[in-house]
Amino acid sequence: MNKNVETFIGCDSEYSESKIVLWGAPFDSTTSFRPGARFGSAAIRHESFGIETYSPYQDKDLTDIKVFDCGDLELCFGSSESALNDIEEQTEKILNDGKLPLMIGGEHLVTYGAVKAVFKKYPDLQIIHFDAHADLRDDYLGVKLSHACVLRRCHGLVGDGKIHQFCIRSGERDEFKFAAEHTDMHRFNFDGLKEVCEELSKNNTPVYFTIDLDCLDPSVFCGTGTPEAGGVNFTELLDAILTVSKTNIVGADVNELAPMLDASGASTAVACKVLRELILSINT
Repeated sequence: MNKNVETFIGCDSEYSESKIVLWGAPFDSTTSFRPGARFGSAAIRHESFGIETYSPYQDKDLTDIKVFDCGDLELCFGSSESALNDIEEQTEKILNDGKLPLMIGGEHLVTYGAVKAVFKKYPDLQIIHFDAHADLRDDYLGVKLSHACVLRRCHGLVGDGKIHQFCIRSGERDEFKFAAEHTDMHRFNFDGLKEVCEELSKNNTPVYFTIDLDCLDPSVFCGTGTPEAGGVNFTELLDAILTVSKTNIVGADVNELAPMLDASGASTAVACKVLRELILSINT
């Protein structure tokens, strides 16, 4: 793989020496409200130079670790199947090279392609999911490959009790009924996260960690396609990321920044900081 011309700040190591591989999945063709998430990964890279490589929260620096940023995939916007296949293939290559895939979306559907690849390598995989939305519809307007259905599709892979959802505050009644029977849903906040992570850590269970940035309150992060009032703040999300980082994370993503929906640039700056803290926390 070749290094991207513009990398996320501090993530310019060579592929061969890096443990973490950062890459973008610029896809938003199933967005159900406001489009623009396809521009999220490029915006995060470009605006990352407005933050420091050093994290005072963790006393760690991106310049002290090895992260390779190979840029964005060239995805077919007109075909979810084609885009997901390309994402799965990219994730599989990174895993087969003994590295941790860290994907920047894009809409949340991109997670399904990555999870398919990770699940093939780790059949006992469990998922930790931060989001405002349940994403458990069986279909959205007749379409099963939609960002509104992504965790339902992931459930079809990993099975009952292996998806742990936090901050959920929006969805159809049937989604909440499905969650009550099939997933481990925690509404509104991160209550119960510590206990879930302790149990996963005890057994060294492989974990895929997916962060939909709309888990944040719109007062903190308004640059997203489907903002939902009642979310968490940045420090609550940071504490939760640090908690999850104690588990055996084998793949991760950050998604749903639509940068043009916040002309101030504040949402992109928040996304950059979330990504920095995630990278530093999972580089063990």
